[in-house]
Amino acid sequence: MKIAIHRRKNSFSANWIKYCENKGINYKVVDCYSNNIINQVQECDALMWHFSQANPKDILFAKELTFSLQTAGKKVFPNFPTAWHFDDKVGQKYLLESIGAPLVPSYVFYDKDKALDWVGETSFPKVFKLRRGAGSAHVKLIETKSEATKMVNKAFRQGFRLYNKRANLKNRWYKYKKGQTDLWNLAKGALRFFKEPEYSRIAGHEKGYVYFQDFIAQNDYDIRVIVIGDRAFAIKRLVREGDFRASGSGHISYEKRHFDEATIELSFKMAEKINSQCLALDYVFQDNQPLIVEISYGFVKEGYYPCKGYWDRDLNWHEGSFNAQGWMVETVLS
Repeated sequence: MKIAIHRRKNSFSANWIKYCENKGINYKVVDCYSNNIINQVQECDALMWHFSQANPKDILFAKELTFSLQTAGKKVFPNFPTAWHFDDKVGQKYLLESIGAPLVPSYVFYDKDKALDWVGETSFPKVFKLRRGAGSAHVKLIETKSEATKMVNKAFRQGFRLYNKRANLKNRWYKYKKGQTDLWNLAKGALRFFKEPEYSRIAGHEKGYVYFQDFIAQNDYDIRVIVIGDRAFAIKRLVREGDFRASGSGHISYEKRHFDEATIELSFKMAEKINSQCLALDYVFQDNQPLIVEISYGFVKEGYYPCKGYWDRDLNWHEGSFNAQGWMVETVLS
């Protein structure tokens, strides 16, 4: 088998290439942005492309290309079951509800009057989210009906820019104070306050719908479990000080004692039901029962290098470091 790999900085691709070279796996570096990409992959049996929700080119056509190649009979990573719901929280709601997953109760409306009727009847607080976005961007705790009404009105009028410049700069300042980033990264956030990133300009405004989830109280952390094939690993993310959000906080624990086997077992079951090559599940807990907040296929690989080990499908624990991106190559080969 010959694997085509799209190389992109700060993605999984460097690890994929290194794994192929170490294992003697035949591969070819291709350019998915090229007009002749179909010809480039003609001699290959598979394509691997770690596309991103923050890359303007990827937003335009990544799913269309990979799913087209899959339809033509080639193996791809991520494939359709793995990626169609990527960066689409509304799509994830429908998917998780349809398979009976323990999803945090979620509500979506495409009609302003129906949304306002629901606001008038429901209880608060609720969590407002955009369909797209990562790292808790545009995730806001709504504590009153008047706040919710304002969000609904905005959603059905001018909408929301995908890039939240105030939240982004605030987050960079928080991480700078905690020693988690440098002054240059903070300065970039200040520059972006005046110049919107290209991916947000291309994406345009998010509007015409509104999406809320129940606020699950008494969670000072969340658990992320990532399942790749027959293996799983996990991290515990602590919420930010004075906040309710854990995603993007930078406060992470890795020791095995933080994770219960029931949540790991549930993660394997969810990945099997979705038929996903790679599934990252974010959990909060209510009465000690795990509830899924959202899912993804991608993650920042550096945040998982300190993991202490992994579980196999039989929930046996394997102590020590591992190569998660290598497992992705193995899923394509198998």
